[in-house]
Amino acid sequence: MSLSAASTATTRRRKLTDRFVTALVTAAFLVALIPLVSLAITVVSNGIARFDPEFFSSSMRNVTGEGGGALHAMIGTLLITLAATIIAVPLGLMTSIYLVEYGRGRLAKIITFLVDVMTGIPSIVAGLFAYAAFVLIFGPGVRMGIIGAVALAVLMIPVVVRSSEEMLRLVPGELREASYALGVPKWRTILKVVLPTSMAGITTGVMLAIARVIGETAPLLITAGFTASMNYNLFSDRMQSLPVYVYTQFANQGNPASAFIERAWAAALLLILIVMALNLVARLIARRFSAVSR
Repeated sequence: MSLSAASTATTRRRKLTDRFVTALVTAAFLVALIPLVSLAITVVSNGIARFDPEFFSSSMRNVTGEGGGALHAMIGTLLITLAATIIAVPLGLMTSIYLVEYGRGRLAKIITFLVDVMTGIPSIVAGLFAYAAFVLIFGPGVRMGIIGAVALAVLMIPVVVRSSEEMLRLVPGELREASYALGVPKWRTILKVVLPTSMAGITTGVMLAIARVIGETAPLLITAGFTASMNYNLFSDRMQSLPVYVYTQFANQGNPASAFIERAWAAALLLILIVMALNLVARLIARRFSAVSR
């Protein structure tokens, strides 16, 4: 009887402990959710007022008060981020392939160390690096969209390398060995077996890297500057971006100040929606590639 009572007491104590921990985790989750919900409500309530056709179809050229829009900032963000992706993805992917498939010596350790260091550098440092590199070629005071793209690429590369490296390491070795047994060379095995198998994770990592840099303000403020006019040329003159647009609208308020604040909130809401869309696209692409691989 004493053994049965002890067993019952132990079971009851475990259930109570489980309920307590479950309640504690749930409470912590709800507390962590409060700032997120509050932020979402604040941005939506303040930014939805300027979600009108004019905001998406006009720039700030010759606008000193009410009206105007963020078309030039949207185009600038699209071009700069696209150029950064074109620069960062091939470099990051090839680096991860080298580390997983070929790197075995001191060089691989040095590259891994440098990637770890790059992961933690402040974004302003990436902007200063890109600006300093182009100043040596074009002289002081240069501001161009391509410089901002290089700065964002510096921030994207370590994210792409790390995510791609993890996905490549998850590919079973048996697949590689089966390909080698059929006489397929290593480079073709990587191209036809390893990459397609890990493409879902690689694509997700790339999309998350884009979402990570698309909201950067400091490096673009230094490298691409800001302007009120449209600019479709990455290699000429200043180029506006959405994060810098939000900053300039808040920092340089005119008359009436409410018009500038409304435009800033609307651009912030648009930026959040873009990041959410990128995360959603990453999940959809990953699911599609996973289905194809199966």
